[in-house]
Amino acid sequence: EKLARYTLDGLLNIDNNRAERAIKPFVIGRKNWLFSQTATGANASAVLYSIIETAKANDLNVFEYVMSCLDEFSKPAPNIEQLLPWHFAKR
Repeated sequence: EKLARYTLDGLLNIDNNRAERAIKPFVIGRKNWLFSQTATGANASAVLYSIIETAKANDLNVFEYVMSCLDEFSKPAPNIEQLLPWHFAKR
């Protein structure tokens, strides 16, 4: 019964291929990230990778998106709401 749940809702996928493709670059290059010797460094890497993959998933130009985020965060009172990918795409 649980395996057929996706047949009841057209928004659910039968597989997780999209998620698997999103993490593939990290699985292939995991030895490159052994420099994260602390939990704080690993957390920072995870946050950055999440931002990049979210930008890709929302069809944004990753470089422009990250640069806009850095510009906004350098301001005294950043408007974080406008940096959400679904708001950023409307600009």
